[in-house]
Amino acid sequence: MDRSSLLQLIQEQQLDPENTGFIGADTFAGLVHSHELPLDPTKLDMLVALAQSNERGQVCYQELVDLVSAMISSKRSSSFKRAIANGQRALPRDGLLDEPGLGVYKRFVRYVAYEILPCEVDRRWYFYRHRSCPPPVFMASVTLAQIIVFLCYGARLNKWVLQTYHPEYMKSPLVYHPGHRARAWRFLTYMFMHVGLEQLGFNALLQLMIGVPLEMVHGVLRISLLYLAGVLAGSLTVSITDMRAPLVGGSGGVYALCSAHLANVVMVMGLPFWGGGKGPTGCASQPVCLPHQNWAGMRCPYKLLRMVLALVCMSSEVGRAVWLRFSPPLPASGPQPSFMAHLAGAVVGVSMGLTILRSYEERLRDQCGWWVVLLAYGTFLLFAIFWNVFAYDLLGADIPPPP
Repeated sequence: MDRSSLLQLIQEQQLDPENTGFIGADTFAGLVHSHELPLDPTKLDMLVALAQSNERGQVCYQELVDLVSAMISSKRSSSFKRAIANGQRALPRDGLLDEPGLGVYKRFVRYVAYEILPCEVDRRWYFYRHRSCPPPVFMASVTLAQIIVFLCYGARLNKWVLQTYHPEYMKSPLVYHPGHRARAWRFLTYMFMHVGLEQLGFNALLQLMIGVPLEMVHGVLRISLLYLAGVLAGSLTVSITDMRAPLVGGSGGVYALCSAHLANVVMVMGLPFWGGGKGPTGCASQPVCLPHQNWAGMRCPYKLLRMVLALVCMSSEVGRAVWLRFSPPLPASGPQPSFMAHLAGAVVGVSMGLTILRSYEERLRDQCGWWVVLLAYGTFLLFAIFWNVFAYDLLGADIPPPP
């Protein structure tokens, strides 16, 4: 049953004889259960719970039609968010954590839903439409490639800590160096090189613990775009703000993922989410997903403690990078790698990443904010390109000789 046939069914059954745009909640619940809709029982429970949550006992059926259409198609669309935003997100009290008889993989999917998504309706939507194919291959592949590159250079140089102090390290064709700006691939490939075992371990841990769950929920295209945008913004920012410094490590992408996820959780905890405007039939908006309820509803052990630990680890990594940048370099080794990529990645995460993560059930192209972020990022790219082409010569920058 599609959207038009459901509307026709409501009209034929004369459930709204006065054409008010509303039907009784009990009437709608009977309609859902008496006709065969291609929905699993849990989605039907969600639909009926939404209908029964209206205090006046009436339902704006246009919005419920939108919700049914979205559930049937299993596609991210604005109709899904609009339908649930203009009604209470009232679901049964027993959440996914009370679901019995789940296998190991489904328990992991449930954990990911509670770890990444702040609202119960979004968690249920993800849990029951999740498919294991395609798997989250991007973050796993990037992490594996970084480990392989590190092992190769570690064995070749016989050095596993502070590899940048080795004079042969900077000769790698993957490292970003201001003297090799014309080799454009280096603005991205530097993410496969790392200062040492400590930086690689930190980045790999965050990529697997945060990046993989984010990829499972939001898809490979969105997360790969966010990660690579952070990496590219990191190298371009270094080329503008720290013109003499080289750059290694995937911290730009890692900080884009982590800052986007943390900002999304904090905003849900601290800000109310209101349905905007009125529906197609004049249904008034209502506040949904109250922040304190969502935060308490996450029900993941030590969620706040783990957030604090993540912030402490990220801050300590930035401090280590700052110390390394300004520590006295060894003879003939030149300036040490810059720390500005960390900050650039965090900015990308809070802007572009937050837009992506708060749009789990929507198409990005339908959002005005997404185009604003893209315009800002594109403007930054154009400015950075012109800077790299002209500014170094105009300013007479003292660039260390390329290795």
